[in-house]
Amino acid sequence: MGNMSQTGNILLIRLKSIGDVLFTLPAVHMVRGNFPGAKITFLTSRENASLLEGFREVDEVITLDRARFQSGNPRAILSEAFSLFRRLRQGKFSLVVDFQGYGETAWLAWLSGAPQRWGSVYGPGRRWAYTCGMTRNDRLHHVDRYLSLLEQCGLRPGEILNEFVLPDDALNAARQFFAAHNLDAGRPTLFFQPFTSTPNKNWPLDRQLAVARHWQARRLQILFGGGSAEQAALEPVRQAGFPVSAGVPLLVTGGLMKLSSLILGGDTGALHLAVAMGRRVVMIRSSVAPGSPYPYQHPDWVITPTNGRDVSSIETSAVIEACTRAFSERAGNASC
Repeated sequence: MGNMSQTGNILLIRLKSIGDVLFTLPAVHMVRGNFPGAKITFLTSRENASLLEGFREVDEVITLDRARFQSGNPRAILSEAFSLFRRLRQGKFSLVVDFQGYGETAWLAWLSGAPQRWGSVYGPGRRWAYTCGMTRNDRLHHVDRYLSLLEQCGLRPGEILNEFVLPDDALNAARQFFAAHNLDAGRPTLFFQPFTSTPNKNWPLDRQLAVARHWQARRLQILFGGGSAEQAALEPVRQAGFPVSAGVPLLVTGGLMKLSSLILGGDTGALHLAVAMGRRVVMIRSSVAPGSPYPYQHPDWVITPTNGRDVSSIETSAVIEACTRAFSERAGNASC
């Protein structure tokens, strides 16, 4: 680790995606624990910038506009590249930690001019960019992979903290949404995050509606989330009479999940956000194999198909049973 100042400037890099940025949370806490007086800056893609509002250890955020780099407009690309290079140099960073390890992030780490550059190495051709480069271990959960990188580069491990602090304004906006849709924040609520970024990872919507009707009949409130692009796909949910929050900002979705008793969905950034806020989830995914991004420290919160089949083979009764167990656990913890 060299003689790096305890009060230096530290840059952390993870450009995308929502879940992967969230998986750096415990590593950010470890960096702060080792360098309590340092200024910590986080470089991420512009679309993820709001997420960093819940990283209480981060002092500053630098954003990269990937849309401008992908625009094909040479002037826009050069302008964005020059602006980013200037920000990196102005930061006078003593340490850069590249959690992503892509070709472009390896270059960004090197271009920062930081004397110490640590990174997760995907291939030997990128090791040159780092003063401490560790080969990526695909059998570790993403969170443990990031923590291992820091530890191997010399940081002291401590208590693992996976804690996202939701801003008050996001929680207030969520309360307003509840009130506007005749939902009572004091009543048990089941929140559905019905779609993932990959269609073959989605559990069929008609079965999700069957689960919703099951719990509605048992006096639970039901709320469906989603992104703006999923509005049309969620029309059957509206037709069934359930409220839909698709299109609200990510942190407001966080607030809605924080007000909910249980969150059900696939392998999405929203569910990982719920876990980081201490919420109980039931995640539907293909497996909990080593290295897969299941809810951190909670592989038992995942329901998977049998015999390696597709998630669409999971029966409605199996998901209802998993939700029943989750509600029982919550009731047991509340009575302790």
